[in-house]
Amino acid sequence: MDTLESIREALPGYARDLALNLGSVLTPAGAPGLNERQIWGVALAAAAASGNAAFGRSVQALATRHLDAAHVSAAHAAAAVMAMNNVYYRFLHLVQDEEYAKLPARLRMNVIGNPGIPKLDFELLSLAVSAINACGLCITSHEKKLRADGVSREMIQSAVRIAAVVHAVAGVLEYGAGRAGGVNAAAA
Repeated sequence: MDTLESIREALPGYARDLALNLGSVLTPAGAPGLNERQIWGVALAAAAASGNAAFGRSVQALATRHLDAAHVSAAHAAAAVMAMNNVYYRFLHLVQDEEYAKLPARLRMNVIGNPGIPKLDFELLSLAVSAINACGLCITSHEKKLRADGVSREMIQSAVRIAAVVHAVAGVLEYGAGRAGGVNAAAA
């Protein structure tokens, strides 16, 4: 799948809404407030977080048309560090024992302090991945940081909408690939 259209066409009929949304959210008109770099950075981070390697490679091939090497690396770094952080901080949130929060995390997360791209962009990537991974504590933290830095709610919503659509498409394609006959059989 080397084009956005080929990804959309690979989706089965029951996922028509996802195909339509994928065509929309990856455009400036469909992601109000975000620039092309932010749109494709979020899409790549979301694809990397999706767990569907083939789809992730397809999105990366598309994203590299809009991103430099630093942004590609940062998208992967956001997916990696948030995979760790989202589990740890979701535990802190859900355990409902404040004593755990007083203990040092003792987890390396240097990339957050020096992501190699503008920190605001990295926060958007981190928020998108945290939404996919359902970590309420991380979502709240990244959203507050973005809002404090002047990012509009519309921009934040755009990033999360991209993450939601990309994650859903990855899941549908993964499910279709696991069925006998692949995705096209699922559409029949």
